[in-house]
Amino acid sequence: MHLVDRLKDKEESALIELMELYGDYLVRTAFLLVKDHQTAEEVVQDTFIIAFEKIKQLDAPAKLKSWLTSILMNCCRSRMRKWSWKNILLLFENERVLDGESGISPEEELLGLIWNQNLSNAIHELDYKYREVITLFYFNEMKINEIALSTGEKENTIKSRLKRARAQLKAILTKGEDFLEESQRAIKKTSR
Repeated sequence: MHLVDRLKDKEESALIELMELYGDYLVRTAFLLVKDHQTAEEVVQDTFIIAFEKIKQLDAPAKLKSWLTSILMNCCRSRMRKWSWKNILLLFENERVLDGESGISPEEELLGLIWNQNLSNAIHELDYKYREVITLFYFNEMKINEIALSTGEKENTIKSRLKRARAQLKAILTKGEDFLEESQRAIKKTSR
């Protein structure tokens, strides 16, 4: 029996299988959208509860992943609309586990970590609607028409948001590089 059919029959084992299949994917997506790991996990839990309750609304079992993504995005939007949520300072937590068998030098690994940290911080500086399209397009590898379907927006709107988001990311990341270069020049002057 297919997973969706088992979910429609309200089998608990099917829900557990669904969480194992899509849990990590949804947590990564939610984290990029809400900027907080704990909140991302809460949103994913809400997503699974809603999906389990409303599974009969899913017409095409092949669209399960995009259906879950749509529920997740709605949960994230709902969370972002709350007044108390908008006034909480969220900190980025880097949870990457380093393994010594990567074959790259420690310097390269450090530079990679710094780049990932800077990119993540830059994404988190974007408005929600831009974070959403960047996350779905680059990290979830969704096509523009899929993003449009998931968000309920027109394809041209998604294209323009992607263009604006890229421009803003470039400006944020370039500003950081300029600051770094100025700092390095100032250090060299004081060490003479």
